[in-house]
Amino acid sequence: MSEIKPGVNKKVNQLREMDARDRWRVIGNWLLDHAMIIIILLMVIYIQIQRPAFLATASIVNIIQLTATRLPIALGIAGAIILTGTDLSAGRVVGLGAFVSAILLQKADLANRFLAGMGPWPVVIVLVVVMLVGGIVGLVNGFCVAKFKLHPFIVTLSTQLITYGLYLTLSNAAQISNLDESYTSELVIKPMFRLGNTPVMSYVAFAIIVTAIMWFIWNKTTFGKNMFAVGSNEEAARVSGVNVTMVIIGVFALAGVTYGYTGFIEAARMGASTGTIGLNYELDAIAACVIGGVSFVGGIGKISGVVLGVVLMQLIMSGMTFLGISGNTTYIIKGLVILIACAIDMRKYLTKK
Repeated sequence: MSEIKPGVNKKVNQLREMDARDRWRVIGNWLLDHAMIIIILLMVIYIQIQRPAFLATASIVNIIQLTATRLPIALGIAGAIILTGTDLSAGRVVGLGAFVSAILLQKADLANRFLAGMGPWPVVIVLVVVMLVGGIVGLVNGFCVAKFKLHPFIVTLSTQLITYGLYLTLSNAAQISNLDESYTSELVIKPMFRLGNTPVMSYVAFAIIVTAIMWFIWNKTTFGKNMFAVGSNEEAARVSGVNVTMVIIGVFALAGVTYGYTGFIEAARMGASTGTIGLNYELDAIAACVIGGVSFVGGIGKISGVVLGVVLMQLIMSGMTFLGISGNTTYIIKGLVILIACAIDMRKYLTKK
């Protein structure tokens, strides 16, 4: 505490020394920079007043677990945003990963097993396979962006359609259920402990591990530092000796790996692979990233910000459910969140310019 107080006191003293106009300008800029977070927190307070059960133990556990399922995909997309891009293929890659996980881990004694005559694969091997599948899609995205200089929006929109078409062709849009217990109740959705009467599932711990790995990659590796350098100024990074092509390919490939992992978790959590798994997941992830301070300007973002953004997004979604707001209306709210957050982000950039 003794190390924090001097810094706080210094800022307070600086504000006191300013004239009234400068003081209100600084306060106004701070409020505008954090407007999205403030708005969401005010919404949370309103929901809690209207529905006191909103922040009860069971609801908090549910929000934590929803955050754990959406956090890896947001961490993947965040890298693309740091490179001033995006990734619209994310949700459909999640769906493809869920499908691959489900067909390889169906129970062996099913008469109508999707892969007839084949028992469930070892779970670890399936996890590696689905992450490789996601990584390959990401590799294609990164290669097209880096080598052909295509905008990530166009490339990932194309791979989104290709991936979804591939899923429909392979699955015939069939639901793949009856998954092996070694994959579901004994691994992904295995209760670790209870908060009150509500179990906390093991995939929460897995999400923490993934987050720690991504934090290490972003902050402690040359690759992570190069990612921020390329996002800040691609030409300057190239002149400095950074292999820009490999960085871009690596970022999108790593993102694809997180999508594959998310599909693996989602199939077990849902108990089946369906065509709705992954639908619009990328929109939630993009919104969470922007709320958490990952800037489309490039080169700006923190793992802690992504985590905060995902938590806030899940608070909004859960809150709307508690208020009885229809699923159709949630699309309007998500769109407004993305628009407002991006507008605030650009405003900060223009102010610095």
